[in-house]
This record gives sequence, structure tokens and C-alpha cells, in this order.
Amino acid sequence: MIHSFPAKGHPYNNIVMECFFKYLKKEETNRRSYSSLDELKISLFKYIFGFYNSTRPHSNNGDPSPNDFENL
Repeated sequence: MIHSFPAKGHPYNNIVMECFFKYLKKEETNRRSYSSLDELKISLFKYIFGFYNSTRPHSNNGDPSPNDFENL
């Protein structure tokens, strides 16, 4: 990922990533501690590929999960 800085007065070009990280923190990493980097990596992998892309509804594409939307 490459961090982009919006032009002055245009704060919305990072909205997708900001939204993703908001829900990642809220639904997965908040109030959890990890004993190793590998445990964190496994947790993130399970969240992204096991829940976020396959189960979690996304209002941006009419509420199906990203995987369901791609299959349509």
C-alpha cells in the first residue's frame, strides 16, 4: 500500500482505505493482544479473507459482500 496525501480541500480520495481500517480496528484488533507477529498475521488473514471479503455486507455495492458482488 502506498499512502496518498489528498490535495488541499479534497479529503475523500482515501475514504475506502480509511473505512477499511476503521472496521478492521473496530471488529478485529480492538481490545485484543497478540503474542507474536505470526499470530497477528493469521488474525488479519482470517479477518480479511474469512469475514471481510466473504461475509461482511458492504453498503457501497448494495450490501452484498465483495465476493458475492464479484460473483453476480
